[in-house]
Formats: sequence, C-alpha cells, structure tokens
Amino acid sequence: MENLLGLLRIHVQRGVNLAIRDVVSSDPYVVIKMGKQKLKTRVVKKNLNPEWNDDLTLSISDPHAPIHLHVYDKDTFSLDDKMGDAEFSIGPFIEAVKMRLQGLPNNTIVTKVLPSRQNCLAEESHIVWKDGKVVQNMVLRLRNVECGEVELQLHWIDIPGSRHL
Repeated sequence: MENLLGLLRIHVQRGVNLAIRDVVSSDPYVVIKMGKQKLKTRVVKKNLNPEWNDDLTLSISDPHAPIHLHVYDKDTFSLDDKMGDAEFSIGPFIEAVKMRLQGLPNNTIVTKVLPSRQNCLAEESHIVWKDGKVVQNMVLRLRNVECGEVELQLHWIDIPGSRHL
C-alpha cells in the first residue's frame, strides 16, 4: 500500500466491428491485465458491437507498466476464443494528472496522444479536463485479429495517504 500512487478507473465503453468467432456472431468480453492484476467485463451475448459500459479499477504503483487488453469470445463447451489484444501506456495521462490542474474550462484539451507503432491507438487520443478531473478517451485497434476496436475512458482517483505523483 505504501507504493500505491492511486487508482486508475477504466471505463470500458464498447467494442466496434469485432471479429466473428462463432457461426454468425460472438459473445465478447474484455480482460484487462497489469502486472498481477486481472479484471474482466461482463459477457455480451451475440454481438459484434457490444456496449459494455463497465468500470474496472486498477491500483497503480508503477506508472510505466503497460496495460494489456484482451478480447475473448465466451464459449460454453471449449476454451474461450481470442478476438484480439491491445496494449497501452498511461504515461502521458499520468503526466497530465501530475499538473494538478484547477479552474480550467470544461472539455479543455490538456494534451494529445498520436497513434504510432508504439501504441495501439486507432486515432488521436485527447486528454481533457472535464468535470474537475483529468479524463482520457481512447480507441484501441485490436492486434492479432482481422478487425475490431475497443473504446475506453480513463479517470484517475487519488487515494489519501498514497505516494504523490
């Protein structure tokens, strides 16, 4: 607990154009891993454009550790099928949180993260000041699969008594 910087709330919004793994559709869910932490969303039945709207919370002690996202198709009688994966870094997001911004107008863009070979972003990701906190919206393009994207939103939660950023 003494090494904890804070909590990262990941709002898994939806999947777009996910790959078909069953006969005509899939039953997708998302698994997010960081270090030894592993969290998963609920399964959405028979949907290639699922709306999860699930909040998953990771405790952050190393802001440089990558976060891995995996999408699976839930199967009843066999192992779940892989539907792609992505990886992202929270480095730029943490830098924006460290600025301790206050009093900015709502929806002010603090910084932008451009898609590159080092990240799985499908498009430019804005880190914004919204409702008194730093928020990052991102669309991740899934790797190791023919198609699919996952939309996320990141929020930072300070913990009293935690190590300061």
